[in-house]
Amino acid sequence: VEMSQLRFTVDHEWLRLESNGLVTVGITAFAQQALGDVVFVQVPELGAFDAGAEVSVLESVKAASSIGMPLDGEVVEINSTLESTPELVNEDPLGEGWFFRFKPVDVLALSDLLDQDAYERLTAEQADA
Repeated sequence: VEMSQLRFTVDHEWLRLESNGLVTVGITAFAQQALGDVVFVQVPELGAFDAGAEVSVLESVKAASSIGMPLDGEVVEINSTLESTPELVNEDPLGEGWFFRFKPVDVLALSDLLDQDAYERLTAEQADA
């Protein structure tokens, strides 16, 4: 996965627009490193959510964390493999460790999210903090 094709949130989620118009969501390598070994993933329900709604929960050896809906939209596909294999989030966060796909209400809103440069600046600041 090319980082340059992705958009990012300040909550360390990545988004990738697929050719079918759906958006795939996962957490970044930075996030999974901060969390440590992921031991449980509660995948989202299908259906419509507003931006910011909590849609998924993951638990690691260090902490529980939630994944929010990055943009208004409808969750149409979930990665149910994570329920039995939560370690995929650590092993392949930008690939097999994706969480869900959604149909955005406004696909253009993706461009308002952080690009790779902005995300790298954010994580550099947080690493220094």
